[in-house]
Amino acid sequence: MESAVISFKPIGTIHTPFTKSAGTPIQPIAAVSVKGHIEVDPEFADGLKDLEGFSHIILIYTFHKADGYSLHLKPFLDDELRGVFATKAPRRPNPIGLSVVRLTRVHGNILDIEEVDMLDGTPLLDIKPFIPTFDNRSSDRVGWYTGKEEKAQDMKADGRFATDE
Repeated sequence: MESAVISFKPIGTIHTPFTKSAGTPIQPIAAVSVKGHIEVDPEFADGLKDLEGFSHIILIYTFHKADGYSLHLKPFLDDELRGVFATKAPRRPNPIGLSVVRLTRVHGNILDIEEVDMLDGTPLLDIKPFIPTFDNRSSDRVGWYTGKEEKAQDMKADGRFATDE
């Protein structure tokens, strides 16, 4: 099978207080009061119309500081090697991240957000509204994460997946 060439153009930049991966929350649940903002490129600003009506948005972005990829790695919440696709680790074949953050304000092409878990300067690929009816699912199993999900509230990155250290 021939591989397709796919390219994305960032639509903006995510700004956060985190300049190094070490110490950055590993999930938005660990960043409850952490504020940041998104600067959407002016050419895409008209696409923000009506976004202020949502309390949360889904950000799709690149792990721009991730150092290559590994098919097996030790994720933050475990000491065992796991398959990359069974983790949320940033060292992936396609370093794409996804976070649900709180939207607090839209002014012009700037979005004020909270619960940020990404590095300052992260290239933003897309924004989608978070709609609980569509985006929440109950789950009857969470694999190796069982019993570890609550630990994410206190977990910070240690730099193991980034080139910024």
